[in-house]
Amino acid sequence: MSKAGELREMSTEQLGAELAATKRELFDLRVKASTEKLDTPSNIRRLRRQIARIKTIIHQRDLAGAKQA
Repeated sequence: MSKAGELREMSTEQLGAELAATKRELFDLRVKASTEKLDTPSNIRRLRRQIARIKTIIHQRDLAGAKQA
């Protein structure tokens, strides 16, 4: 859904909300995968990468804030 550039434009609060929503979507897909066959199994991989992008941006902001303080 969002590329790294679009994610960097979001505020930290928005990133937290996006992270929670993406984790919930990944959970739902994993449950669906265990109970029935998925239409597009590649969505699990896409969501895992999206979560990693969001976490990376949040971590970079934390490090930048620590350097300034």
